[in-house]
Amino acid sequence: MTYEEFKDQIKSAMKAHDKIRLSILRQVHGELKNIEINERRDISEADVTSMIKRMIKQTQETLEGSIKAGNNQERTDTLTKQLEILNGLLPQQVSGQELIDLIDSTIKSVGATTKRDMGKVMGALQAATDGNFDKPAAAQEVGKRLS
Repeated sequence: MTYEEFKDQIKSAMKAHDKIRLSILRQVHGELKNIEINERRDISEADVTSMIKRMIKQTQETLEGSIKAGNNQERTDTLTKQLEILNGLLPQQVSGQELIDLIDSTIKSVGATTKRDMGKVMGALQAATDGNFDKPAAAQEVGKRLS
């Protein structure tokens, strides 16, 4: 998602009066604005994606802490909704049969034969999908295929 598309998401949330969506989008936008100001550069798609992933991690940690602390249900529901919104902003992860096919073709292209080559395969998968794949499942499948 480009920075302009992200700003359009904020505008549409404002028009729809979706307070929860607008709140989390503004948090991400504030972090992106900090990058723009502090580093004096334009925001790239990679910046938007990495910031969304960072916010997902932070929100997930906050949600887990809220559940453990037994905070009120309204806060937990809000955090859950924010997580759903953030996950919806990311492109769909490669998984299932598509991931298995990609692993097979990557193993062939890299020429991997032993478990020592696992890092090469995972690195090639990372490059091919921009890190947008189910890493634990991929590692398990690659481990099965390499002896």
